[in-house]
Amino acid sequence: MQKQILSGNEAVARGAWEAGVRVAAAYPGTPSTEILENLGALAASPPAALSEGDNLYATWANNEAIATEIAFGAAVGGSRSLTAMKHVGMNVAADPIFSGAYAGINAGMVIISCDDPGCYSSQNEQDNRLYAAHAKLIMLEPSDSQECLDFVKAAFELSEQFDLPVLLRMTTRVCHSKSVVTLGERKARAVKTYNGDWTKYVVLPVNARRRHIIVEENLAKLREASYSSTLNRAENNPDTKIGVITSGMSYQHAKEAFGDTVSYLKLGITYPICTKLIADFSEKFEEIYVVEEGEPYILPSVQLSATVPVVINEPFIQGELDAERIRAAFGVAIVESGVRKAEITTSAPGRPPVLCAGCPHRGFFYALSNRNGKYVGVGDIGCYTLGVNAPFNGMDICICMGSGFSIPIGLSKALEAQGDTRKVFGMLGDSTFFHSGFNSLVDAVHQKANVCLVVLDNSITAMTGHQENSGTEKNLMGYEVPKVSIEQMILSTGLPKERLLIVNPIDQKQMGAAIDTAISNESGVTVIITKYPCALLKDVIKARGTTHCEVDPEKCVGCKSCMKVACPSLAFDASKKKAYVADTANCTGCGLCAQMCKVGAIKEVK
Repeated sequence: MQKQILSGNEAVARGAWEAGVRVAAAYPGTPSTEILENLGALAASPPAALSEGDNLYATWANNEAIATEIAFGAAVGGSRSLTAMKHVGMNVAADPIFSGAYAGINAGMVIISCDDPGCYSSQNEQDNRLYAAHAKLIMLEPSDSQECLDFVKAAFELSEQFDLPVLLRMTTRVCHSKSVVTLGERKARAVKTYNGDWTKYVVLPVNARRRHIIVEENLAKLREASYSSTLNRAENNPDTKIGVITSGMSYQHAKEAFGDTVSYLKLGITYPICTKLIADFSEKFEEIYVVEEGEPYILPSVQLSATVPVVINEPFIQGELDAERIRAAFGVAIVESGVRKAEITTSAPGRPPVLCAGCPHRGFFYALSNRNGKYVGVGDIGCYTLGVNAPFNGMDICICMGSGFSIPIGLSKALEAQGDTRKVFGMLGDSTFFHSGFNSLVDAVHQKANVCLVVLDNSITAMTGHQENSGTEKNLMGYEVPKVSIEQMILSTGLPKERLLIVNPIDQKQMGAAIDTAISNESGVTVIITKYPCALLKDVIKARGTTHCEVDPEKCVGCKSCMKVACPSLAFDASKKKAYVADTANCTGCGLCAQMCKVGAIKEVK
């Protein structure tokens, strides 16, 4: 059998492929993004010849709810389906998830939630294991890449066996860590016949009440079957008095912390939790430790089921686990592995994230910052959130996807009530506009909100790695598709055409004039679209070639005006009192810094 080194995300995609998935949809979000990217690659270039009619359709959706509904429609129609999202995306998808669980499926459906303990790329640390019990979903938790492949295949089988969607819950470390995986072949599956059944799939109250009973019965059957499932695994050490109950990546951290000095019950099925399995395991020991990352989710079940004392420690609610945290929590000594660890005597300097050289958002935020005292900024989730940092200080509020256009409606009313005349600016990107910004725009226009809403259109979903969206001309599988016009969508709300301003954000005269116009409009909505492509797009890099800027040291007077744009390619020599381009490889020659220079010391060169 062929073996490959795969990340957890790559392994999930491969496992879904082998399981015969036919429809996959998602909205990109770290740490989940690579799952659909890899399924898209498998759809566009299958690793082997497929039998007639056995194909895969993979697509980016405009938000997580739409992606879930696409997958649900396919599953009800008879095709195995998958949707993937980062943990906060599940909040967006909650509506179809909860009702879809009551309705059940026809072919298997897998929902993948990629949680982010430690907030490495997210606005919170929510533990989506709690969603499983709340929404009545079967839940599996893999702990390495091989399990990612195996568990997603098992998830489709369980989904069909128990008539429920399955939640495959992963975390950043599982998603992005790599290990050796044994590959299998794609198992072609005939599409199940679709038989419309309104008593099952139309969740009117009369049907929902009946379906709720069926869901609980199916979960009870799975709880019983879980007792002997190979997805749960006990690793017994006859010489220990301590048993550790854990799941997912926490198992790997626990193994590093305790080694072979304890026994383990590794739960692969974590909803419903088999309490009989816990009771039988615990009776072999004098103490039970529960090691889990995030909320105390497994702990209550263990406390109810264990036949021996459960050691209670501070729950690991905050941050990502590691062996040291676990050892400290349970008061155990470091396990000597015989492997000599290198001593690190230095640490890397702090490196906060910054807008890239040539980023069009820098032009917008610089122009906005020059109107300090005249506006209040509300941001959204994307690269442009970095505009909050000095020297731009571009926003006071940023909560969740799409709120950049809805929070300003309420905020403007509150400022008006206290006599604060500052204009509220809401800002979000092109992908976020399609995700949920348009709905908020409709409300703002309809309510005649006194706000300026800005679509920062850089022609791609940039923050998560250049995924396509409804404003691009190709889809995930590389096929040409119609490009949806943001401008036409905005005008469809009834916004007067003169209230829509489209500008190049690098051009400071254009950008500044648009902002001033928006501030001067005394009532109603003004919308600005800043149109300029992301500097890291391959086509943009190719078009700009080797263009970059240079500073003429003879002309430079050391005024530091160019430094105010905070471009990472620029530096200032304090001894010479001269600015210079320190990184010509990253400089795109956008010319924003040259517009700052009053003496013409900066020029574009090839």
